[in-house]
Amino acid sequence: MTTLTRSDVPVDDAITIAQLTDDPYPIFKRLRAEAPVLRVPSINRILLTKAADTKYVKENWELFSSDDPRTPMARAFQAHTLMRKDGEAHLRERNAMAPAFSPRNIKGCWQDIYNQVAEDYIGRLPRGETVDLFTDLAAPYAARCLTHLLGIPEATDEEMTRWSQILIDGAGNFGNVPELYERSDAANVEMDALFDRCVERVKAEPDVSALSAMVNAEDPIPQSQIYSNIKIAIGGGINEPRDAFLTILYGLFTNPDQLEACVADAMWDKAFEEGVRWVAPIQASSRLVMEDCELRGHPIAKGEVVMTSQASACRDEEVYGEAEDYDIFRPKAQHQAFGNGPHFCQGTHIARRMLAQILLPMLFDRFPNMSLPDPEKVVFRGFGFRGPLSLPMTLN
Repeated sequence: MTTLTRSDVPVDDAITIAQLTDDPYPIFKRLRAEAPVLRVPSINRILLTKAADTKYVKENWELFSSDDPRTPMARAFQAHTLMRKDGEAHLRERNAMAPAFSPRNIKGCWQDIYNQVAEDYIGRLPRGETVDLFTDLAAPYAARCLTHLLGIPEATDEEMTRWSQILIDGAGNFGNVPELYERSDAANVEMDALFDRCVERVKAEPDVSALSAMVNAEDPIPQSQIYSNIKIAIGGGINEPRDAFLTILYGLFTNPDQLEACVADAMWDKAFEEGVRWVAPIQASSRLVMEDCELRGHPIAKGEVVMTSQASACRDEEVYGEAEDYDIFRPKAQHQAFGNGPHFCQGTHIARRMLAQILLPMLFDRFPNMSLPDPEKVVFRGFGFRGPLSLPMTLN
């Protein structure tokens, strides 16, 4: 029997986490052309950058397990979350939350609530002034909508955005920085205390929220897993719509012809899909190799951890052509921003409705002549999760 060794995959020890955080896209472009299967010591994983490979890995969960033993997520969330489970274990926890995400509840409950939240938050914006839409709209809107969906409306916008960032930083702590885990430890204590209070409320007064669905199920999952499910949603459910919204606005305002067409023809759905393709809010995922296998001619040994880069897959030239550009006129092609396979993002349809059908058209209706005064000052940052750090807009 042949034993595969770590030397069977090319290595690049010059790539740093800092480089991937600042701007990974030039690196990804080079790797897609030269080394689409590459061991990167700084992240302690084999990085996959081609769309066909990331899709293959995500869809073959029996060969590529979500249970990554090296993930910082377990430490940050203080739990073995459903994001790191496969098969029946994953499906049971995912299905426990599913009623809250059903088309019936989206249309019958969440749409009206999200419309009202958008009205409230856009109504607070000052006309004629320059404001940062990251802090003044995108983050609080995503946070407030999420509190309703999850069944924790007692949480403040500040708490939700702070917890989300702490969990994101912890889940992406591939350098094992102790301070990041100290923050996530403190945040877990705060969240657990809030959840304890919310559980008592939904037991007494059931509703259609995710927490109520899990707590009041006929055969409920353990409370520890209920709490970890809510934390997973907090971690991803704020940054995804927040960063997607800001990226879409940046893409439109740096391409005036697309902005004009989008507003004139209400192309909000296309603007949304192109935005999440162009800069995927969640950029990468890890998988544990369960058996010796091969990727693009490279032997991959059982026990290795591969990282699929959705960010790179969404800019694969073989799929999207001029993929580095934001282009709402692009011929339709399925992107991977929300993942593939059993772990396809459960909140995808809610995010589309929140942004493409509610927030974007409402914002442009309220401020039809708003502008982005200084595009060069907009900075995107992040490796595991990515988006603009701010987006100052003048509202007219």
